[in-house]
Amino acid sequence: MKNTWTKHPKKILTLMILTLVGCFFIAWKDNTPIQTKYHSDAEMVKMLNGNLPIYDNGYFVGSGRCGGCHGIDPVGYASITQDGELVSPTENWRGTMMANAAKDPFWRAKLSHEMLINPSHAQDLVNKCTSCHAPIGKYTNALQGNPNYDITQLPNDSMALDGVNCSVCHQQRMETLGQHFSGELNFHTDTIWGPYVSEEQSVPIFYQAMQSFVGYTPVGNHKVKKSEFCAGCHTLSTHTANLSGNYTGQTFIEQATYHEWLNSSYKNSNDPIVHKECQDCHMPKLNEPIVLASGYSFLTGRQPYGQHWLVGGNYYMLELLRNNIDALHLTANAMHFNTVLSRTQQQLTQSTAQLQLSIESMDADTAKFSVHIKNLAGHKFPSGYPARRAFVEFVVTDDNGNEMFRSGGVDANQRVIGEDATFEPHHNIISQSNQVQIYEMVMGDVNGNKTNVLERAASMIKDNRLTPLGFSSQLGGLSDTTQIVGIGDDPDFNFENNAEGSGTDIIHFHLPIGNWLGNFHVSVRLLYQSAPPQYMDEMFAFDSPEINTFRSMYNQLPPVPFEVAHEETQFTSINNHTSALPTIFPNPTYNGHITISNFMGSYNQVDVYSNDGKWLFQQRLQGKNSSLILPDSKGVYLLVLKGEWDRKVIRVVRQ
Repeated sequence: MKNTWTKHPKKILTLMILTLVGCFFIAWKDNTPIQTKYHSDAEMVKMLNGNLPIYDNGYFVGSGRCGGCHGIDPVGYASITQDGELVSPTENWRGTMMANAAKDPFWRAKLSHEMLINPSHAQDLVNKCTSCHAPIGKYTNALQGNPNYDITQLPNDSMALDGVNCSVCHQQRMETLGQHFSGELNFHTDTIWGPYVSEEQSVPIFYQAMQSFVGYTPVGNHKVKKSEFCAGCHTLSTHTANLSGNYTGQTFIEQATYHEWLNSSYKNSNDPIVHKECQDCHMPKLNEPIVLASGYSFLTGRQPYGQHWLVGGNYYMLELLRNNIDALHLTANAMHFNTVLSRTQQQLTQSTAQLQLSIESMDADTAKFSVHIKNLAGHKFPSGYPARRAFVEFVVTDDNGNEMFRSGGVDANQRVIGEDATFEPHHNIISQSNQVQIYEMVMGDVNGNKTNVLERAASMIKDNRLTPLGFSSQLGGLSDTTQIVGIGDDPDFNFENNAEGSGTDIIHFHLPIGNWLGNFHVSVRLLYQSAPPQYMDEMFAFDSPEINTFRSMYNQLPPVPFEVAHEETQFTSINNHTSALPTIFPNPTYNGHITISNFMGSYNQVDVYSNDGKWLFQQRLQGKNSSLILPDSKGVYLLVLKGEWDRKVIRVVRQ
């Protein structure tokens, strides 16, 4: 310590005083020794920093203990941006699905459902599911020599109810990251890993505070910023059981978000703009120095700082949690959830998918449209739990608002309109209203029949979820965990320009318009449901306290689909047996190229004007279809079609 005293005498003295005061405060507030052992009585938990647990069970600590330094700074110095925004790790985390993983009523209901289906496997199911949803409970027992976790402990186990908390992530062993999955986690019980690797680690004074307050040695490691940090829970295989409840010896890949990322350009590209780790999207960085410990003003600010947003796409469940804070005994308040909901909305609408609607061609009988969807996520969309699905709503209305054609959408019960009773097949071309494009994962049991019972899953019947950029069906070692299944002959699913890995799909809509006359409006939406009613039917046929609790909450909050993307256009349709009116397509046009359909040859010339009335050029019309190229400038153009006896003005949008 001689060199440390010489270099930092004032800092050491300040730190020692603060450490003593901090230790006294925690011990007094909790009225227990610093090394408090395991507590099971929830009524004894009087939580610090807004009801976050502050206990130390000898292996892990509650998030409230971490919040003592990484929560809200009473003097407004730490965890504050230059603009005064609070970026506290615990405050950002506490309203997320990660923080509430053990209290998630859907998870509890589904675990209960699986246990009712296969009661002889109840303990195996609990061990598997609590590994990621209540890991402190599961792994505290394991570290004490008991491989099984008793689910009846959970309601009174304040540490397990802390969900995926600070210590669960930051106590992982760095040397095994990315090697074990399905909730097989490995922990250090005396080390906390952070993302900052610096010379300061050789100066013990900067690390004695954490050792004093929480009993861990903080160590920097670059892997904390890598995707393998998330891998342990975000690829999951399950053991398959037959309909009699006997294990078959098979396993089934239920979720493979981490492996989907491995099979993408976000992992494999050498372009730093393209390459993304999980944390880059789900924990967006601040490139300004942030002091991370309350009361230690002499500490150097850290940057870049990964904000603990842990934002995903489960908007519905976040709403349900916010609406049931008291009933579920949550430690986050409505403001916390509203903040996370806002971030989730931004993630879904700006960073998940792009939609482009185009008119391909039109004649008197058929209007052909294409809907081009591009996945922007670093994994499949939707990814994760098998209930999640996205679908396309395509609607055409006339000038009076009358619905002429519909594919998709939901009814009054939030069920997808037109969906097949078993499961909807993948579509390349849609020409009927009872066809709808649903991007989803459909599991099959040992007999090949659809099942929503996770432990009965033996095969994949359908997986047409949108793939990430760079996804390859030939990538060695990954194709079995990240398959594309059941798309039939669809040449443009994940293919563009004859190359695989586009992360896109194009749906072609062919509308019979032989008896249509007039102007029509087209609207297309990409919609997302994380807890669709079609998935709940099998579980809601059973009764248990957990299922009944979730059913009640679910019925009070209809699972209205979330709109991820939306596009609109207009077109004019004619019946060439009854009308000589011309049509122009596509309108709007994205490249300036349009076709003028002059079915009866009534018009022989077109003059093009800008929207302010300036004449631009003239072109002769020959035959039934004439091509025309608009100027490069985006905007509205007026096309004046002239015939011997008639004159027609049509507006065209150049986008």
